[in-house]
Amino acid sequence: MKDLVGVAEQIAAKLIARKQTIAIAESSTGGLISAALLSVPGASAYFLGGAVVYTRDARRLLMDIPDDAMKGIRSASEPYAKLLASQIRQRFATDWGLSETGATGPTGNRYGDAAGHSCMAVAGPAQAVFTLETGSGDRAANMQAFAKTALELLLKNLAG
Repeated sequence: MKDLVGVAEQIAAKLIARKQTIAIAESSTGGLISAALLSVPGASAYFLGGAVVYTRDARRLLMDIPDDAMKGIRSASEPYAKLLASQIRQRFATDWGLSETGATGPTGNRYGDAAGHSCMAVAGPAQAVFTLETGSGDRAANMQAFAKTALELLLKNLAG
């Protein structure tokens, strides 16, 4: 968690300085991204909320993304990560939205992605999407790697 907090502190400093806000939609990280951002004192100045969107029901209920909006899009993909980031940003009316979706392991997901596959996206003044393949089936290590990579993607886009 220390690796995550270090990146979160840099993100917090930038968001606070700019008076900007963020919301998080994460899946296979299970709340680690949100926890890292909330571990920084003063988080209430920039963190407006988040959701662990781990199931189809969570997508429908928490994100208000109906099944028909998913036509041609599958979970754990870059288009889905973009949709999540955009939707969480819109639902919370934040400057930034950050999302993550993937397969932590020890096996792959039902969509054919191997364990260690994650897609993440940033929506806001800058847009970005990234796919990470760790090649590992270590669930806990993948959760940490996915969360750190998502936070680093956000930080890079805040800096750029």
